[in-house]
Amino acid sequence: MIYLDYNATTPIDKSVADAMLPYIQTNFGNPSSSHEFGITAKRAIEAAREQVANLLGAKPSEILFTSGGSESNNTVIKGVAHSFRSKGNYIITSHIEHPAVLNPCRFLENNGYEITYLPVDSYGSVQPRDVENAITSKTILVTIMHANNETGTIQPISDISAICRRKGVLFHTDAAQSVGKIPSRVDELGVDFLSIAGHKLYAPKGVGALYIRDGITIEPLIHGAGHENGRRAGTENVIFDVGLGRACQLAQALLHDNTVRDLTNRFYRELQALFGNKIRLNGHPENRLPNTLFISFLGYTIDAVHKALANVAISTGSACHSGAVTISPVLKAMGVAPEEVGTVIRFSLGRLTTQNEIDIVLDNLSDLFKGNDDYSI
Repeated sequence: MIYLDYNATTPIDKSVADAMLPYIQTNFGNPSSSHEFGITAKRAIEAAREQVANLLGAKPSEILFTSGGSESNNTVIKGVAHSFRSKGNYIITSHIEHPAVLNPCRFLENNGYEITYLPVDSYGSVQPRDVENAITSKTILVTIMHANNETGTIQPISDISAICRRKGVLFHTDAAQSVGKIPSRVDELGVDFLSIAGHKLYAPKGVGALYIRDGITIEPLIHGAGHENGRRAGTENVIFDVGLGRACQLAQALLHDNTVRDLTNRFYRELQALFGNKIRLNGHPENRLPNTLFISFLGYTIDAVHKALANVAISTGSACHSGAVTISPVLKAMGVAPEEVGTVIRFSLGRLTTQNEIDIVLDNLSDLFKGNDDYSI
C-alpha cells in the first residue's frame, strides 16, 4: 500500500518514538510526586511544553496539554460559553469546520446559545467582512479553522483576528491541519486560542495541546485536582506529552523544507498533463496547505477510480449510494452541485512520501485515463 492520507493521520516519527521510550521504560514517575521520579517526569513535561510553545511563538505558560484536537476545541468552546455567559450567548463559526467544532456548537445551540454558521466562497474561504457583519454586542467567541482538512484552503486568520480584537471578541482557531505544515505563530495570527492535534504532526494519537493567551481564564472541561495549573484535571500523560514536544521541535526545524510542497506541486502538474480538463482542483489553487490536493475526476465513476487506486490509501469527498451522489459538507458549502462534483479524492502527502510512490500512482491513473479494461465497471 502507498499511503497518501497524511491529513487523516501521520505515522509516529522515529525520533518522536525514541524520545518517548525512556518514559515508557524507566522514567515512570507521577509528575505531582515530590521525589526524584516525580521531579524527572515534571521536568520532561515542562521541557515538552516549551518545545510546543517555541513552535507557536508562545510562552510555555500559555500551553495546555490535552488528549487531542477534539478536547482542545471542546475546552475552548464550552469553556468560553460558560465563563462569558454574562456577556452574551452568541458564537460565530463556519459551515466548513471539523465536527469537533460544529458538534460542540450544536450542543450549545440546544442549550440556549445562538450560533451563526458563516458561508464560504467557491474556494472554501471565509470572508472577513462576513465575520464583521455577524458580530453583535452579545458575541463571545468566533471560531474559524486555520486550514481546511479536505481542501487545504488556508483561512485569512490574521484578518479575522484583527476584526475580533477591534470588536472585543475572543477568537479561536482549530489549527490541527496547519501546525507543522505552515507557519502558525500565535502573535502573527493574532488568536486568543489555538488547538493542536498531535497525530497530525507525527506524534501519537491521543495527545494534543491548546494555546490560551495569558490573561484569559475559562472554566476547565475536566474538573478534579489542580493539574496543568488548574486548567485540566488528571495525571499528566508524560509519555505522549514528551512525544508531542519532540514532534513540535522537529516540525519547527523542518518548517521551511519545501520537499513535500515541491512533490505535491509536481504531482498536480502531472495530473493536469494526464487528465487536462477532466480533473478539477477543489479549494484555493495557491493559498492552501503544501501537501494537499482535493481533486475531482470528472466523468469517471467512483468504482473505476477506486480500482485504479486500489493500492493507495486516500480519502474520498464524494460517495454514490443507490445511484445518487452525495458530497462532503465542505464541497456543498462551496456551492458545488452533486451533478458537478465528479469523483473526489483527497491526496495528502507527507514526509515519507517518495517520488517513486507518486510515479506508481500516476501510472495507475494513466491506465484509468486510457480506459484500460481492468478499470471498467
